[in-house]
Amino acid sequence: MLKEIFSKSKKKKYATIPTEAAKQDLPEGIMTKCPNCKKIMYSKELSKNLKVCLHCHYHHPMKAYERIDSFLDENSFKEINSDMVSKNPLNFPDYLEKLEKDQKSSSLHEAVVTGTGKVDDHEIVIAVMDSTFRMGSMGSVVGEKITRAIELADELSIPFIIFTASGGARMQEGVLSLMQMAKTSAALKRFSDNGGLILSIMTHPTTGGVSASFASLGDYNLAEPGALIGFAGRRIIEQTIREELPEDFQTAEFLLKHGQLDAVIPRLELKKQVSNILDIHEQGGESNW
Repeated sequence: MLKEIFSKSKKKKYATIPTEAAKQDLPEGIMTKCPNCKKIMYSKELSKNLKVCLHCHYHHPMKAYERIDSFLDENSFKEINSDMVSKNPLNFPDYLEKLEKDQKSSSLHEAVVTGTGKVDDHEIVIAVMDSTFRMGSMGSVVGEKITRAIELADELSIPFIIFTASGGARMQEGVLSLMQMAKTSAALKRFSDNGGLILSIMTHPTTGGVSASFASLGDYNLAEPGALIGFAGRRIIEQTIREELPEDFQTAEFLLKHGQLDAVIPRLELKKQVSNILDIHEQGGESNW
């Protein structure tokens, strides 16, 4: 009898290792594996930490509405131009079908969400790109929504903040997509000439025509740690210049080191630092960075 009691207690003392079958029984989405450190953590805990890895601080991608909820004051966001959707001006094969598929999978109409909101009571206009929709690629609707957001900030005389995440211009729209580089840049120039404040926050990845236009035109160009930022791909550049590039080439840290960014700010500190910038410009003072 005593042997049975102690043997039962001993079994309870130690945690069992789940079998492969038991692991398969876990509902999808309960756990998340970090692609950087390979550690597994509860998805809820990761979300509470703004999708920054609890172990290695890797910044997992955020969807547009997740970022808006984490960055803006509660219930302050009011979306604009939410019903705008892309057409198929060049009759590119299967383009509309791919757009429809992305709309269903991402619950977005397009690759950018725009609107007004507040950061610690500072009124702003915000645009947030989402890489889950066509890899955040820039087509005519993305450019138009961003341009309208900039013009609204100009009209209201409040700062414009954009979070970029993009694979570049959308090839299915050809030159109409490339034209958005000039259109958005011109809107930012008009806004800047009128005294407007522009904050560009580059997230992973910010590449192609987006990096070569509005993403790089902020009064403050900021980035999240480890973000890939650049125009052409690494392989193309190496083949062109026939040189091997540094391992950290086109990372946020590399760009900061070479003077192309003003700061690399961890996601958990971002709202505080942006609020500080807004305070400075509202009061006409100097940065305490």
